[in-house]
Amino acid sequence: MGKQVGRPRKRAADGVEKPDRLFVEALARGIRVLESFADSPEPMSLSDIAEATELDKSAAQRLVHTLLQLGYLERTSGGVVPGRKLLDRSFDYLRATPLVNRAIPILADLRRTVQERVDLSLFDDLSMLYLVRMQSKRDTFYAHLIGRRVPTFCTSGGRAVLSHLPEDHVTDILSRSDRRKLTPRTTTDIREILDRIAEVRETGYSLAIEEVLVGEVAVAAAVLDARGAPIGAIHIAASLAEWDPREFVKRVGPLVTAAAAGLRAS
Repeated sequence: MGKQVGRPRKRAADGVEKPDRLFVEALARGIRVLESFADSPEPMSLSDIAEATELDKSAAQRLVHTLLQLGYLERTSGGVVPGRKLLDRSFDYLRATPLVNRAIPILADLRRTVQERVDLSLFDDLSMLYLVRMQSKRDTFYAHLIGRRVPTFCTSGGRAVLSHLPEDHVTDILSRSDRRKLTPRTTTDIREILDRIAEVRETGYSLAIEEVLVGEVAVAAAVLDARGAPIGAIHIAASLAEWDPREFVKRVGPLVTAAAAGLRAS
């Protein structure tokens, strides 16, 4: 038998933690099957899925069968892959998110002006989640995809967001982050990250040079909600083969800051 999904616990008025009786464990197991593909771009076998989800093979088989019937998984010659029905739900989310609808014209105008890649990301604790990506002429495959997550601690958008959070919140996020190097130039030391965040508070925008992708320079500004809390960031990214970082910052820093401010005001 694989490891069973633990039922979340809620703290009652008397301070005692009790099982969350509204939590549907069967549904949670099905979601875990879908999430098992996060680290596997290749088709997965039933055994692969059972191992990744820590479910016994019989339970995994029933869940996979159900998701296949519903269209959320599809079968290929090499195994099982996520189904295109999932794209419908992604469309539902983007269509229902006011931030995306308001951002599109601002991002499109910014893209026409800078002629480089322009992104909108959503702040999600330890990671930034790309919602909109308007491409330049030289991007890698994964740089084109919405839904990609990148670490908050080392990205231009992430540090722009962190610059608007209280110090204790920033420290908490950094301490919980998996601060591994994505490239040789990824900043992982907490003291150095805090210094970078302090710089963002002075300039209003964040600079990252080859911290996520080798050969890339990126500048970002935080998008704030009506209360002034950071909810995401606008990024502009370009190639170091075509830009000196100082010239890039001089060119796009004011533009990305104005775009982020405009998105808050719109």
